[in-house]
Amino acid sequence: MKSWGGDWTKQKLDAFEKYVRAYLKIMNKQKEKYNGWPTTIYFDGFAGSGINLPKEDNLKSDPLNGLELEKEASQYYVGAAERVVSMDLSFDEYYFVDYNKKAIESLKKKLSPSQKGNRVYKYIVKDVNEGINKLSLHLDSKKSALVFLDPFGMDIQWNTISLLKGKRVDLWILIPTGVAINRLLDREGELRHLDKLEECLGLSETEIKREFYLEREEFNLFNGKIKSLEKISDSISHITKLYIKQLKTIWNFVTDEPLVLINSKNVPIYHFVFASNNQTALKIASGIIKG
Repeated sequence: MKSWGGDWTKQKLDAFEKYVRAYLKIMNKQKEKYNGWPTTIYFDGFAGSGINLPKEDNLKSDPLNGLELEKEASQYYVGAAERVVSMDLSFDEYYFVDYNKKAIESLKKKLSPSQKGNRVYKYIVKDVNEGINKLSLHLDSKKSALVFLDPFGMDIQWNTISLLKGKRVDLWILIPTGVAINRLLDREGELRHLDKLEECLGLSETEIKREFYLEREEFNLFNGKIKSLEKISDSISHITKLYIKQLKTIWNFVTDEPLVLINSKNVPIYHFVFASNNQTALKIASGIIKG
């Protein structure tokens, strides 16, 4: 896996923009050949997330947020939308989704000058899971979508991701491996936020414990043998591999070597993963990741 530190937001944006350009070039050739087919769609599930930052006090008390990333990452979310809309190449339809109404309104105002008159632009105030559900119903054999999901935390439910199975969708997803998921996998396996882990990973409590914990026996003078759980050592890496394995149940091709985004302490915080039903798309994305 290739690791990016320092100004990882810009580096990741550069990689994503390269893929968008390659994607649109290929799709435009298809549209010329097949009389406008397919309709191309861009879907951003967290389009306005970086406009209003949460207060630091709230972040410190919330195990699902990564405090040190918020200010840097906020520039990334807005930048992705701006880059895609301002390209010389364009999609037929754009969907910018966010639960924050003020953020969406601000984003719409910011992007409007770059909009092209013969394209569809939708700014939608919804939870990302609702938005993807709507997208899955909108997609058919005549439409092809590039979906960009970059949450701060564990907002995306696995059941939502599974709605895209069998669709003409290329996906770039930011997995909060170290910054969120690993934090909820406590050392003793108490799993106080089990519901969030089950929703995010698409696994049951039994499956989660089997994947991330080792069972050990200790002898107690009064109670005899006592069984306990011990968290595996390389849990962040295993989270990544497990999520990729899950994605492969939805898409035919998924990057086995995603981008690893590290913090100032050289600890992995996110993994940026690509998935598609097209082998050429995987080859392009993998080439961009490797640099």
